[in-house]
Amino acid sequence: MQASSTGSDPLFDVSGRVAIVTGGLGRLGSVYARGLAERGMRVASFDVAQGETPDGVRAYEVDVTDRAALEEAEREVEREWGVPHLLVNNAALDSPPDAPAEEVGPVETYPESSFDEVLDVNVKGTFLCCQVVGAAMAREGRGSIVNVSSIYGLLSPVQDLYAFRREQGETFVKPVAYSVSKSAVLNLTRYLATYWAKSGVRVNTLTLAGVFDDQPRAFLDAYEARVPLGRMLDAKEALGAVVFLASDASSYVTGANLVVDGGWSAW
Repeated sequence: MQASSTGSDPLFDVSGRVAIVTGGLGRLGSVYARGLAERGMRVASFDVAQGETPDGVRAYEVDVTDRAALEEAEREVEREWGVPHLLVNNAALDSPPDAPAEEVGPVETYPESSFDEVLDVNVKGTFLCCQVVGAAMAREGRGSIVNVSSIYGLLSPVQDLYAFRREQGETFVKPVAYSVSKSAVLNLTRYLATYWAKSGVRVNTLTLAGVFDDQPRAFLDAYEARVPLGRMLDAKEALGAVVFLASDASSYVTGANLVVDGGWSAW
């Protein structure tokens, strides 16, 4: 059900605007897409996956590393709804907990193919989406781009969080490629923020902490002891930052890194 904007603060009113969320069917992307639609935005999900979407969200099967596919989908969005007001670059790859042993082994033997695949999606995919959608925004003279990063792009992973796996006899190192890719996103944001400033397009980074997903208790104990607020991020807690960056409340915010990490980076 769409939330009513009647009586709401106009600074945060995004109703009637158009958004594209990449990876919009994923764990975080679906939260952004649904939350923006509930606030009256018309939302396009660009995702390689297929699935049902809530009211107000239209799914496009798009690979963010395929520029031609991005251009076609963006043109469709424009024909239906107009030039997007918001782009959330959420699509990303990381090595899952059950990744092949070679992906979670020593950095000295980390596979080149895995490195290429992660950077292809997380860096090139983000750049291509900015290039295609940002160009349309610049022609229109307005727009907001939110590039989603991670605390592991801001700081090095704390390998001790995964000590419980090594104590169980596993060889496990949090892989390098994700951190490198998410760090690259930070400076891509700064570059584009200065490049498009005079065209009215704002570009910001949203840096998130780890999201709770029923992780093993041993991991949660280690993580919660490390973060000042004492818990992992609930996916819904990232939505407020996206709404802020989409709205007129952030009209003078560009080139910034909005960190939503429970205080992780304060230590």
